[in-house]
Amino acid sequence: MSGPALVSILRQDAYLIASVHTALDDSEMLRFQQDLIEQIGRHRSRGVVIDVAALDVLDSFGQSTLGNIAEMARLRGALTVIVGIRPEVAFAMVQLGMGTGSVATALDLEEGLIFLNSRILDSRIGLTEADAGRGGRHPWARGLHP
Repeated sequence: MSGPALVSILRQDAYLIASVHTALDDSEMLRFQQDLIEQIGRHRSRGVVIDVAALDVLDSFGQSTLGNIAEMARLRGALTVIVGIRPEVAFAMVQLGMGTGSVATALDLEEGLIFLNSRILDSRIGLTEADAGRGGRHPWARGLHP
């Protein structure tokens, strides 16, 4: 008999929402990475939200793996946003010189979905990041800037 899931991956429209429920060891983190990347292809996902709100620590391997997941997802055609980084985790990451690199972050799931919606709308109407930075966002595209 297995215990509760360490990570749940749910499909919502064109997105996958992965919630990490507890700290993962290195092998569990790699399994999560593989499962998520496979599901992107299976569901033809355009975006991925990784919710780490349950984590009270994020080590360098976990941080690196999240970055790898985002890059692999990008190569598979999906945008990634990490949500729910706790204040104490953010503080520790900065103190240790760790960050999320070019991976977008948002406060919570709602803001993460707004970010993905705006970026995917921008790509559909042909706006580049430079256009968006100059205020060229479509009038009804609510979103965050990375």
